[in-house]
Amino acid sequence: MDYSKLRGRIREIYHTEKAFSVAMGLTPGTISLKLNGKSRWFTDQVKKACRLLYIADDEIDLYFFTLKV
Repeated sequence: MDYSKLRGRIREIYHTEKAFSVAMGLTPGTISLKLNGKSRWFTDQVKKACRLLYIADDEIDLYFFTLKV
C-alpha cells in the first residue's frame, strides 16, 4: 500500500510520527512498521487514526487502501 498521503496527514496534524504514535497508544516502531507496509492496520486502529487525523469516512480509501504503483 502507498501510505504517503497518510504520512503527510500525520505530519500536518502531529508534526512527527512519534507524536502520532503516542496519540494512537502505539510505539513509534509499530507505527513505522505499519507505514512501511511491514505490519497490517487493524480495523480499530484505522478508525482511531481517522478520528485523530480528521479523515472522513469517504476518504479512508485514499489514506489506507491506495495501491503503490
